[in-house]
Amino acid sequence: MAKRLVIGICGGTGSGKTTITERIISVLSPESVLVLQQDHYYKDFPHLPLEERARQNFDHPDSFDTPLLIEHVRQLREGLPVDRPFYDFTKHERASHTVCLNPSPAIILEGILIFENKALCELMDIKIFVDTDADLHFIRRLGRAIRERGRTVESVVSQYMATVRPMHMEFVEPSKRHADVIIPEGGHNEVGIDLVIQKIRSLIGAGASRS
Repeated sequence: MAKRLVIGICGGTGSGKTTITERIISVLSPESVLVLQQDHYYKDFPHLPLEERARQNFDHPDSFDTPLLIEHVRQLREGLPVDRPFYDFTKHERASHTVCLNPSPAIILEGILIFENKALCELMDIKIFVDTDADLHFIRRLGRAIRERGRTVESVVSQYMATVRPMHMEFVEPSKRHADVIIPEGGHNEVGIDLVIQKIRSLIGAGASRS
């Protein structure tokens, strides 16, 4: 059986993680890559009213069900399917249904805080940190939150100042010391992305040759 490669792509909100993920998929083919997003592993607070759920600090490590994420990454590495939770960002709660994910030769783990947890880091074969200027972080986050999550400008700005920026400085920024590769300017760094893709190809090939 070919080795399953786990690729961690970390960086602040709106840093360009998804752009790099899409580039990797376009080169390796969608059939050979599974994307596992940390965002779907937010803890659930069904007993709280919507207004209070919306005030939770979603940028602190404690907001994620990390033990479940670790278990799912381990199972996927072993070739086992997992039932990934589905998080509804408009309601700030987990949906009642899950999504069945089957393992692929390459598994991309994407999230803002995936390098903050040591046990999770140890499951990754290559760790990529996407480093982008703070103003671009905010602009991209604002557009996505309004377009995809039904947020208002005021709520996005308030959350950014109250939790997103402080948590980025306390947890996300320091975690890049765990990265194998740091890509400045996110999806616009063609040289950095091409070098990463070459490395991923070599690792997948090495795993296949040992199967």
